[in-house]
Amino acid sequence: MAERIRVHDPRGYPPKVTGKRLAPRLQSLEGKTVYLVDCLFDNSEAFMDQLQDWFGIHLPQVNAKIIRPRESWVDDPEMRATIAADGDAAILGVGL
Repeated sequence: MAERIRVHDPRGYPPKVTGKRLAPRLQSLEGKTVYLVDCLFDNSEAFMDQLQDWFGIHLPQVNAKIIRPRESWVDDPEMRATIAADGDAAILGVGL
């Protein structure tokens, strides 16, 4: 007995994505402030701590600061404003 089945794609419909240009590359990180953004994913805090230690050992002239949003998956305008006002670059850490 041959029955037909219907399969639905659980991924839904992808959003329309518009490409943006990357930020201009810094010539050097020397004397710059780099924000290490802990995105509150699993293990991202440990990764950011290790990355900050790496900067301290290998690039001590870089001021590497860890910053965290108030909540995971929610835009934090205050955090972004802090990075824009005080930082020269940012690295987002999403964990393992």
